[in-house]
Amino acid sequence: MSQASILVVEDEHIVAKDIASRLTRRGYRVVAIAATASEAIEEAGRHHPDLVLMDIMLKGDVDGITAADRIRDLYNLPIVYLTAYADDSTLQRAKVTDAFGYILKPFEERELSITIEMALYKHRMEARLRESERWLATTLRSIGDAIVAADTRGAITFMNPVAEQLTGWTHEEAMGRQLAEVFQTAFEPDESRRGGTTILIGKTGKRVPVEESAAPIKDDRGETSGIVVVFRDVTDQRRAEDAVRLSEARTAGIIASAMDAIITVDSAHRIVVFNAAAEQMFRCTVAEATGKDLEVFIPD
Repeated sequence: MSQASILVVEDEHIVAKDIASRLTRRGYRVVAIAATASEAIEEAGRHHPDLVLMDIMLKGDVDGITAADRIRDLYNLPIVYLTAYADDSTLQRAKVTDAFGYILKPFEERELSITIEMALYKHRMEARLRESERWLATTLRSIGDAIVAADTRGAITFMNPVAEQLTGWTHEEAMGRQLAEVFQTAFEPDESRRGGTTILIGKTGKRVPVEESAAPIKDDRGETSGIVVVFRDVTDQRRAEDAVRLSEARTAGIIASAMDAIITVDSAHRIVVFNAAAEQMFRCTVAEATGKDLEVFIPD
């Protein structure tokens, strides 16, 4: 038996009491009965029920649809409409409020219970989905890498703050635009880096070296629903690599031009560096000496 709390909004007092009685027999807890839109909004804020059972036609200037829309915006409560009117214009207005069900008067208790249970279940599932989406969005926004996601048509659906910073596009500007328009790249050949470097061309024309990877987004059935691109600014990394290469080149130049014989070995005493002075001293070329044990040239 359900213990869900319900707010009944019905302007006919006898009808409202009858509905409350039926709900109680079905195991629900009626927290209040409201007769007008203003009362409904006030009671919803006071009790925060699990569900609002809302009559569409209420006395006064504000009807149940307007009240439901306000309650949804303020408290995010599921609404089930009670109505004796099923004309198209009324139903179209009601749809805008994202109602969780409709019950036409007169109704059976079983129909009422089934509709309420389905609405409560749907609301719980949507709440779990929203929480999951919030958690995922927070995680993606906190990641140090730039992330851009697009649907199967290539239209951007998500962009985190790092991606905004690197591309120069804000999340709002990028939404719906083609991925190729926002994530523009060029390839610059570079023999020192295994062929070249990927350059991101930002909205303002700023060029940033990046490392990027892409993967398809798949649904529960394994069908592709989009693509996600992850990239990072490697400017500092490239500068560090260049500095290391320059230092190594300078060191190699110093060793090569030194007047003294210089030999370096690894942890197993195998020769890895053998400069020109060492070649002259030991009458052995670099190619011949590299990899040999140091004791071959300098015995204990």
